[in-house]
Amino acid sequence: MQYLVAQAGFMLAQEAETDNPTGSLVSMLLVFALIGGFFYFVMIRPQRRRMREMDKLRDSIVVGDEIRTVGGIYAVVKSVDDDDMVVDIGGGTSMRISRRAIARRLGGDTE
Repeated sequence: MQYLVAQAGFMLAQEAETDNPTGSLVSMLLVFALIGGFFYFVMIRPQRRRMREMDKLRDSIVVGDEIRTVGGIYAVVKSVDDDDMVVDIGGGTSMRISRRAIARRLGGDTE
């Protein structure tokens, strides 16, 4: 049974190639467009949304917020500059980090 189905599909493919060669090109372009649209909505669009949310979070950090860095360091923000900030990591130890190193804000309204 599978042999007959495969043979019928092969015969239809041969007929499509000989009858209308531009039709196969159009159908191939349509398939590529569908695959591209799938990748856009499944991979690219959600990643851009996450990047916008992270940028918004990093811009909203103020002095006194408790944060976690991408390296797993828990700290309290002491001062904020344009691209970096000074954080207190406990025991009176301060550290200067980049805004890009913030993974999330702890406590409060974000999770």
